[in-house]
Amino acid sequence: METKCKICGEKINVPDDSMAGELIECGSCGMSYEIASIKADGVEIKPAENVGEDWGE
Repeated sequence: METKCKICGEKINVPDDSMAGELIECGSCGMSYEIASIKADGVEIKPAENVGEDWGE
């Protein structure tokens, strides 16, 4: 399976055993995506949430 990066347009290969919620990265620009859903007609991705460290503050 494959999808396209929403930033640079490069193809992103998605392993066949991937599941919704997993993170993938564009090999070209480094953008991280979360797999939103996998359907017969393709893979839907959304930008991954960038969660920083809390450090107890």
